[in-house]
Amino acid sequence: MKIEAKLFLYGVLFFFPVGLIYGLWSDGEAVGTVGIPLVGGLVGMIGGYFALLARRIDARPEDDELGEIEQGAGNQGTFSPWSWWPLVVALGGSVAFLALAVGWWLMIPAAVLGVVGLVGWMFEYSRGQHAH
Repeated sequence: MKIEAKLFLYGVLFFFPVGLIYGLWSDGEAVGTVGIPLVGGLVGMIGGYFALLARRIDARPEDDELGEIEQGAGNQGTFSPWSWWPLVVALGGSVAFLALAVGWWLMIPAAVLGVVGLVGWMFEYSRGQHAH
């Protein structure tokens, strides 16, 4: 994770000066003058999270400069190959975007559908066939 942290934190060193230069050259154009430094803050938050994560976990094969490809073999995480809950969450998001075009009243069923899908996805391994 150290490589990823450095990659994003170097982005901060790029976006903040570029935002200042853009603000000077464009005579304070509002969108770019605010947007570019905000991107710098966003990559800074991601880089900071990756730096904190790099302290908590052991070094991965990708972090070793002399690492071999076969060192990364094996399980890479826990995935839900037969889960339908991401589809429910996506449907809730789709209905929420539809609410922007149709009417705000549609946001209520979209929020309910999204929350039900998110709770189902979070507790998928707490009950039923795949309970741990």
